[in-house]
Amino acid sequence: MSLDIIKLLPDSVANQIAAGEVIQRPASVVKELIENAIDAGATQIDLIVKDAGRTFITVIDNGCGMSETDARLCFERHATSKIKSADDLFAIKTMGFRGEALASIAAVAQVELTTRRKEDEVGTKIRIDGSKVMEQLPKPMSVGTNFTVKNLFFNVPARRNFLKSNEAELRHINEEFFRITIMNPEIGFTFVSNDKELFHLYPGTLKQRIVGLFGKDYDGKLLPVNQITETVTIDGFIVKPEYSKKTRGEQYFFVNRRFIKHAYLHHAVENAYKELIPQDCLPGYFLNIQIDPREIDINIHPTKTEVNFIDVKLIYAIMHSAVRKAIGQNNLAPTLDFDINPNMGIDFGAASQMNRPVITPKTDFDPTFNPFKINPIKHQQQNWRIAYDTSGDVVGNTNFDEDNEENKPLDEEQKSLFIQLKQSYIVTAVKSGIIVVDQHLAHERILYEKYLKEMGTEMNVSQQELFPHHISLNINDASILKEIKPELERIGFRIEAMNNTTFVINGTPVDCKGSDVISIIDRILEDYKNNMSGNQSDRKLNLARSLASQMAVKSGKTLSTLEMQDIIDRLFGCAVAEVSPNGRKIFTIINVDDIKTRLNK
Repeated sequence: MSLDIIKLLPDSVANQIAAGEVIQRPASVVKELIENAIDAGATQIDLIVKDAGRTFITVIDNGCGMSETDARLCFERHATSKIKSADDLFAIKTMGFRGEALASIAAVAQVELTTRRKEDEVGTKIRIDGSKVMEQLPKPMSVGTNFTVKNLFFNVPARRNFLKSNEAELRHINEEFFRITIMNPEIGFTFVSNDKELFHLYPGTLKQRIVGLFGKDYDGKLLPVNQITETVTIDGFIVKPEYSKKTRGEQYFFVNRRFIKHAYLHHAVENAYKELIPQDCLPGYFLNIQIDPREIDINIHPTKTEVNFIDVKLIYAIMHSAVRKAIGQNNLAPTLDFDINPNMGIDFGAASQMNRPVITPKTDFDPTFNPFKINPIKHQQQNWRIAYDTSGDVVGNTNFDEDNEENKPLDEEQKSLFIQLKQSYIVTAVKSGIIVVDQHLAHERILYEKYLKEMGTEMNVSQQELFPHHISLNINDASILKEIKPELERIGFRIEAMNNTTFVINGTPVDCKGSDVISIIDRILEDYKNNMSGNQSDRKLNLARSLASQMAVKSGKTLSTLEMQDIIDRLFGCAVAEVSPNGRKIFTIINVDDIKTRLNK
C-alpha cells in the first residue's frame, strides 16, 4: 500500500515562501509600510533606517490607527480591510490590497507594532519573531501607527547573504521613497538614515515636491502637462529638452498615483521628444495617468508595478499628444508658420529692384573643346593616388624610411605602410598578407587593459582643469559616484564633493583631453547602473569597460601614420589582442593566397 506524499505546508514555511515574492530586500519593507501609512490617511510619515535597513526600519505615521483585534489580525495572510469581494479587484483605489505584506514581513524579521485609534484611550503593542507572536499588551501612545522591523532575514540567512552593499541597498530604499512621495505631495515626509536626515519634505504642490526631492535647480527645468479627455486625464511635469540626461533616474509614470513601469508608454514620451534631444539622451518626466480602475488590471505582479490597460494604444496616443503639446506651448518644438511674408525676411539685394536695367551676361567659349577627349595618364608612382582619388575614403602614407627598422610588422627588408580606410580601419602588411584593424575596438582594448592596471595601483597622472567642472546629481547617482570615486581617482580623475549631490571635477585623465567630462561621468553612471554588481572586481571591470568605450578613438577620425602605428604596436602588446572588452572581433587577416584566389577567378 503506497503512502500519500502531498501534505499541507506549515504556516511558517508558507509565509516564508510568500515573503520571497513580496519582500525581496529592505526597500520592499519600506514600500509596503509607507503605502499602508498612506492608506491609513496619514498626513505625516517618518522613515528611519539603519545599515540600509538590514538591522532597523521604522515607519511612523499619524493615520487612523488600528483596534486591538485588527492589530493582531493584520499579520495573518490575506487579511485586508481594502477588498471584500472579487468585484472589488476591478475598483482598486488604495495602495495595497492583497493582505500579504505584513504577514510576509513578520515571517522573515522581528517586528514590533504599536498602534492606537483616536477613540481608544490606550494603544496596542505587538511583538512578533518569525511569524510567532511573542507578546501583546496595552501601550500608551499618540494616535497613529509605529512599525519597527529589525534584523531582516534573520531566519533566512541565504536571503540575507544575497543582499548587496549598504550603499546599493540604500539606493533601492531611496528609489522606493521617491516613487511613493512624488505623487503624495499633500503628505509630509522625513527620511533619516544612520541618524542623518536625508529628506525633510513639507506638504505642498507637486512641483514643490519634485524640487524638494531632486534639487532647487529643477524649479526652472519643469514644464507642466495637463491633458483631459473622456477616457483619461494625464497631468504632471516633464523636463525641458535642453536638460535631458544620458542617465536614467527621472522617468516616473503613475496610474491613479501608483508608480508603474511601462516601456510602451515610455516610447510615447521619447517619440514626443524626437529631434529635440540627442539620440543617446533620455527625457525626464513625472506623469500621472488618472483613469477608471475598471480600465486597468493591476493584479498581475506582486509588487504592483506592472499594469495592463484595456486600450493601451489610445493611452499611447493621448500621452504622446499631451507631452508634445506641453513642449509646443513653451515654444520649444519647431513649428511651421504659413502666414509669414513670402520673402521670408531675406534681402535679395539691389538687383531685385524693378527699376534697375538688366545687363546681358558675358560668356566665353572654346570652339576647339571636345568633352569626349581622353587625356592619357602618365603611369608614375607619384600620380597613382591622384588617378584613384577616393575623396577621403582612404588616408595613407607611403613615405617611409627604409633605415628605420623600429616597430615594423614585416621583415627588415620590407617597407612599413599604414593606410586608413574610411577613417575607421587601419590596414597594414604582415608576413602572410594584410591585416585590417578596427581602430575604435583596438584602442578600446588598449585603454581597457590600461585602466584595469591603473585601478590596482596608487593614484595616476591627472591633468588639472583650468576651469573645474561642476556636476549636480540626484541622490542615487551621487551615491554611486561616491562609491566608485576611489577607482576613478586611481586613473586620473580628481573629484571633490561640495555637498550630498554636487561635485567639482578638478582633474581628469590625460586620455580625456578635449572631451566632454560631464557626459563621460553621466555615461559611467548609466553603465554602472546597467551592470550593477556588489562584486568589487566586477565593478572595476565595468568601470574600465565604460571608460575605454568612451575614450577610445572613434570611427570617422583621421589618424596620422604615427598614430596608426602606435595603435597597432600597443594592441599587440595587450594580453588579449583579438577581441574588444565587449567580445567583438578587433582585426582580420587576409593572406596572400586569398588575394591570389580572388584575382585569378
